[in-house]
Amino acid sequence: MSPWAELSETEQTLLDHVFWGGGLSRDALAQRASFSKTRSNATVAGLLAQGMLEEVGLQASSGGRRPETLRLHHGLGVLLAADLGATGLEVAVLTPDLQVLASHGEAADVRRGPGLVLSRVRALMAQLLKQSGRSARDVIAIGIGVPGPVDFATGQLVNPPLMPEWDSFSIRDDLRADYKAPVFVDNDVNLMALGELWRLQRSLANFLVIKVGTGIGCGIVCHGEVYRGADGSAGDVGHICVDPHGPRCTCGNLGCVEALAAGPAIAQQATEAAQSGKSPMLASLLDERGMLTPVDVAQASRAGDAAANAIVQRAGTHIGQMLASIVNFFNPSHVFIGGGVTRIGPLFLASLRQSVYHRSLALSTRHLEIAYSPLGDQAGVVGAGVLAMHETLKSRGVIPS
Repeated sequence: MSPWAELSETEQTLLDHVFWGGGLSRDALAQRASFSKTRSNATVAGLLAQGMLEEVGLQASSGGRRPETLRLHHGLGVLLAADLGATGLEVAVLTPDLQVLASHGEAADVRRGPGLVLSRVRALMAQLLKQSGRSARDVIAIGIGVPGPVDFATGQLVNPPLMPEWDSFSIRDDLRADYKAPVFVDNDVNLMALGELWRLQRSLANFLVIKVGTGIGCGIVCHGEVYRGADGSAGDVGHICVDPHGPRCTCGNLGCVEALAAGPAIAQQATEAAQSGKSPMLASLLDERGMLTPVDVAQASRAGDAAANAIVQRAGTHIGQMLASIVNFFNPSHVFIGGGVTRIGPLFLASLRQSVYHRSLALSTRHLEIAYSPLGDQAGVVGAGVLAMHETLKSRGVIPS
C-alpha cells in the first residue's frame, strides 16, 4: 500500500501532532490529540504498517518501560530547502522530521536576477542530494524563501523592491525543470516564523519574528498559524515611516525604518562617521577594507567606540519605534529578532527593547518577551523545510487544511 493512500481523520490528526511535536511517545501523542490510548495506539499501529511513521530511539523513563519515539518515516523521502536573502543564500537537504542531512551557505546577490541565482541554487541542491546519498526521485517537496512580497497562491514575487528582476518570475516552473516534486515559495521572514513555530511545537499562539538585514520584515504568527494577509504582503514593516524628514527609501518614500536602520543604512552611517573624523576606529577599518559593514560597526562598538555605539543605539531605537506600534496593535507574547544585524550584539537589542517598552502601552508589554531568535541563521532554512513538508501533507489530504 502506498504511504500516501487516503487516510482517516484520526490518522490525519495524529500525523499532524507528530509533525509538529518533534518526536513523541505514544502516550504523549494520545494526550496531545485528546484520544484514548486504545484508539491512539491502534491508529499508530496502522500508520507504522503503512510506512507513514517509524519508531526510533527510547525516551527517558518516567517509571517503568522506556517509551519509543515516533516520527515521520524517513523512507518517505527528503525535503529540499532554500533560504535566499538579499546578500546570501543557504540550501539544505532535510528529512521529513526536519533533521538537516546536508547544507551549504554562501554569499549571493539576488539583484543579479533569477536566472543566475536559481541556477546556483539548483546546482547546490543536486550537490547536496548526492552528498546525502539521495537523488531527485527521493525529493518529497521543495520549500524556498525569498526577500520580497510573495503572492502565496501563485508563488510569485510582486514588485519586490530589493529584487525587481524577479517580479512575476515563476520560481516554481524554474525548479520543476529538475524536480517533479511540488515547490512552495514564501517570503523569507514568514519562513523564519514557521521555523520558530515548529521549534516551539506550536506552544506559542501569537508572536512576531523581525528580520533585520538588507531589509526589514516581520513574520506574524496569529492563533498558531502564519498570517499572510489578503494578498501575501502582511508583515512588510520595513516601509513604516519613523521619520517623515528622513532619507529616501528604495520604495520611493521618505523616512522608512528600513532606510534608517537596516544593514545598508548602518553601513552608510558608519562610513559617514569614519570620513567625518568622528570615529578613528571606523576610519581605520575603512582604510583597511575599503568599505564598512554592520559587523565592523559591531566590532567598533564592542571596543567602546562612541560613534559606533551611537549608530547601534539609533538603529535599535528606530526599529523599536516601529515595533512599538505593531506591539500595541497585535499584542504578541514574544518578539524574536533575526537576520544579519543581530550580530551587532546586546547593545542593539537593549536599545530596541527600551524603545518598545517606552512607546508601547503597559498592557501590551505586561508579558512581552523580546529576544534574539533561538534558531539564529538556521531559522529560514528550517522554515523552508516546514513549509515544504506541511504544505505537502495538506495537499495530499494527510493533514487537515
